[in-house]
Amino acid sequence: MDYFSELGHVGLFIAAFLAATILPLSSEVVLSALLLSDLPPTTLVITATVGNVLGSLTNYALGYWASLVVVKKWLRMSEDDFLRAEQRFIKYGTFALFFAWVPVIGDPLTVIAGVLRVRLLWFLILVTAGKLLRYVVISYMVLQVN
Repeated sequence: MDYFSELGHVGLFIAAFLAATILPLSSEVVLSALLLSDLPPTTLVITATVGNVLGSLTNYALGYWASLVVVKKWLRMSEDDFLRAEQRFIKYGTFALFFAWVPVIGDPLTVIAGVLRVRLLWFLILVTAGKLLRYVVISYMVLQVN
């Protein structure tokens, strides 16, 4: 994570993008380090949000265009994991995308949204709102402790 922090905003963007895909990264750690280095919180939150949303959009595109076999292999999802994510999505509807930031369930939700052909506008609104709120809360907490 130090490598990403050393790159400033670019590193945060990359970490946030990759964290929203299959790689187990924590953009929150990079964001926190950059906040503590006195970079502007507003630009950091925007950078992290844009990177993370674009990573989720990559998952959406994968679900939209790839076969289910490819999706399961790429995300290393078992049939049970995939079915659980699909059932959660169907149970809670499109508004479940607001929680795309939640670890473990977020990435599959964004893929399922693509598979189910959720309208892209709703996808972008809900995913962006949830991820933006998460980064705002994290930033507030980090800056309050400091």
